[in-house]
Amino acid sequence: MERDGEVLRLGRGFYQLADAPFDANRSLAEAAKRAPRGVVCLVSALAFHGLTDQLPKQVWLAIGGKDWAPKADGMPIRIVRFTGSLLNEGTEIHVIEGVAVKIFGIARTIADCFRYRNKIGLSVAIEGLQDALRQRKATLGEIAKQAEHCGVATVIRPYLEALTANG
Repeated sequence: MERDGEVLRLGRGFYQLADAPFDANRSLAEAAKRAPRGVVCLVSALAFHGLTDQLPKQVWLAIGGKDWAPKADGMPIRIVRFTGSLLNEGTEIHVIEGVAVKIFGIARTIADCFRYRNKIGLSVAIEGLQDALRQRKATLGEIAKQAEHCGVATVIRPYLEALTANG
């Protein structure tokens, strides 16, 4: 089928129909196939939810502390390790190109961005927070609750207060 041009080989064991419509989130579906227990997080989750102008160069994927990291096989994946309770809290399942993809919800993603601000940049975390509130995709209460659960409530509080004061 590949020789006949009916399917395209995306990577080892990954194929798609040659006439399949393009989906901007295809890389998320591929990452979910490579790491079924992984959860799309940080900049990739912000981009999926429409909370950043940045297009991540790699798929940010959260996996458990002892889980095997997937082989990239030509697709750039950035791994972040989470403990069991943090890996399962605040996940949503979205179907992308027929693949069930676990992605952190908006409030959880923002809390994680502040938690990993040294890896992704504080400006990205602030941009995600501002966009989520401006687009009314998350409330202050939801974000504060997730920040408390993730252990970054004291970090995010001044930004929440500044945005509500300007608000």
